[in-house]
Amino acid sequence: MEETKKRTFTCGLDAAIAVMGGKWKGLILFALGDGALRFGELRRAVPGISERVLILQLREMETTGLVHREVFHQVPPKVEYSLTAFGHSLNSAMAPLGEWGERNIARIEDIAWDRVR
Repeated sequence: MEETKKRTFTCGLDAAIAVMGGKWKGLILFALGDGALRFGELRRAVPGISERVLILQLREMETTGLVHREVFHQVPPKVEYSLTAFGHSLNSAMAPLGEWGERNIARIEDIAWDRVR
């Protein structure tokens, strides 16, 4: 008898959110969208992220196949991060969401500001 694999996710959006997990991964994907960056360049491109969190997020993204880490064996050592084809495809899928956010940013900021008050 053939075993049926149970689905982990209820829908495609659920699966995509699981891969994205949190605020930083989207910003890292966006920063790497134009090409490979070294760690320091990437940290400057994602304002507000700590070194520790960036390291953890990059490791997770490497594990899920979104990011490629290339080590250049030279002195001083050099490491570059770039998007994989899988990462580029997610970045492309997120572009309309980013455009929606830009169109509605004032409203979203008002909502966030109302919560603080």
